[in-house]
Amino acid sequence: MLDARPAAEFARGHVPGAGRMTSAEYAERRAELPPREAAILIVHDTPEAASEAAHALAQLNYRDVRWLAAPLAALADGLAATSPAAPLWRPSPWLERVAPHLAPTRVLDVACGSSREGVYLAQRGWSVEAWDHDRVALDRATAFAARHAVMLATRVVDLENGPVPAPCDGWDLVMVFRFLHRPLFGWLAQAVRPGGSLVYETFRVGQEVFGHPKHPRFLLRSGELSSAFPGWSVEAHEETAPEGGPFMSRCWLRRPH
Repeated sequence: MLDARPAAEFARGHVPGAGRMTSAEYAERRAELPPREAAILIVHDTPEAASEAAHALAQLNYRDVRWLAAPLAALADGLAATSPAAPLWRPSPWLERVAPHLAPTRVLDVACGSSREGVYLAQRGWSVEAWDHDRVALDRATAFAARHAVMLATRVVDLENGPVPAPCDGWDLVMVFRFLHRPLFGWLAQAVRPGGSLVYETFRVGQEVFGHPKHPRFLLRSGELSSAFPGWSVEAHEETAPEGGPFMSRCWLRRPH
């Protein structure tokens, strides 16, 4: 449930368990929206406002968006709660599966965007540094983290056109989500400390049928990711091809000691 009212109105009373975001915030806080396949109910003080917010969300390719055709106050518990808004977002399910098997440690989030995965790990006590070529994206990541009472270290780094800093820090965990630049593989192999982990998830061949990315430069071949780091231990790996996409390759690798 997404309450589309401003923060002050939400604080005065809302449905228990509801998240909050106005349609004007969708663009700036897109990383904090639910997954696109989620079923979402929009509520507001009036049905007209709820409908407007629902249509704005549908424009972002959300497939199952509905709105409450009644004023929020008409619900028995419509204004009963005054607790903080529930989080609407979630990190990559792949990271959620892998993270419990890793000890809290130093993390590098490569090509992070708004660093949803970085914020997720920071909430669990991990020390996270987030890199991206886009300063605006990093500013959004910083604000995102602050709204969840954690901090990220950020750094502007152009990973495709360089120069890329020397991989001398020996990160305990390097993670890459929805980014592919094959010439970076060698750098990633050096950036992970011996015994450390690389968690990687991005699109694979077949995704071009459903949408972006379409160029082979940005699409992994079958089996490519799990074999890209010779001598490393493949702790977990999967390639998915669900009806309607997305086609993904996911891998958790560990560098030998």
